[in-house]
Amino acid sequence: MIPYLDLHCDTLELGFLKKKEDIYEMPEGMLDIRRMKEAGMYGQFFAIFFPPQNREWMPEDEVYYQSLKNLFYESLDRHKDCIAFAGCAADAERNFREGKLSAFLTIEDGRHVQGELSNIERFYQDGVRLISLTWNYENCFGAPNSKDRTIMERGLTSFGCEAVRYMNELGMLIDVSHLSDGGFYDAVRLSRKPLVASHSNARALCPHPRNLTDDMIYNLAEIGGVAGVNFYGAFLQQDAKREESTIAGLVAHIKHMTKLGGEDFVALGTDFDGIGGVLEIGTPLEMVRLFEQLEREGFSERQIEKLAYKNVLRLIHDVM
Repeated sequence: MIPYLDLHCDTLELGFLKKKEDIYEMPEGMLDIRRMKEAGMYGQFFAIFFPPQNREWMPEDEVYYQSLKNLFYESLDRHKDCIAFAGCAADAERNFREGKLSAFLTIEDGRHVQGELSNIERFYQDGVRLISLTWNYENCFGAPNSKDRTIMERGLTSFGCEAVRYMNELGMLIDVSHLSDGGFYDAVRLSRKPLVASHSNARALCPHPRNLTDDMIYNLAEIGGVAGVNFYGAFLQQDAKREESTIAGLVAHIKHMTKLGGEDFVALGTDFDGIGGVLEIGTPLEMVRLFEQLEREGFSERQIEKLAYKNVLRLIHDVM
């Protein structure tokens, strides 16, 4: 059984919506602590995803942030025998030695930063170790991915540029998934540490603006960055309107991204509990099927272990 680290899931949002006291067992979802443990995972990056504010159930951003943060820590406290917080690579490695899963806390959509570096510092003190700068709307950091070329070409705001440097100083991962192409290249130019695309695939194989172009893959790999392959069918298929997520599709993107970025570049960013459609791999318990197929396709044990967790460990060693 190969342990693996997943760079992105939306399980905290699902737990909030289902009014859960913790996320140990959520059979209505794709991922929970019980299945993580059973699958022998190394760890999980749990996102506090900020959905559109016009959703009728969505409270004020600060109330929502505190609710999901509390759900995260309550879950760790209730199940400290099998899972623990990780704020750096040393934490994750210690947890693994002690037979515990590692839980990283992240933010998806930096809108609640509200253009204040002090908020980034506050989130860091709360345990947040990664911020996806944008989601699908413009915010204080910059513009999102878009089919509108003028939006896609926009770079980071002046605050976004300042924030990249500040996040480098703190040791917080800068996530370029969901970011515009212009913002991506600004982040690459400005960052003194490797960047991450926590849940993005190859645009050459699926022409969705959420995915990375070949040039972006090359540039991200050149600075020591990592990209987590997203399991959403609409980001895998050549026809982006299809939502079938297949092992063959995942392998094709992994091969393409490895060819361009090298074996130290590709990781996993499933987007579990944030995606739908028909999935051949839809829980941690099924991940072994991907590793088995990669082995059949000629990937070595070393390469599979790098994809599964070692590339992410190297990244957080370099950044945190």
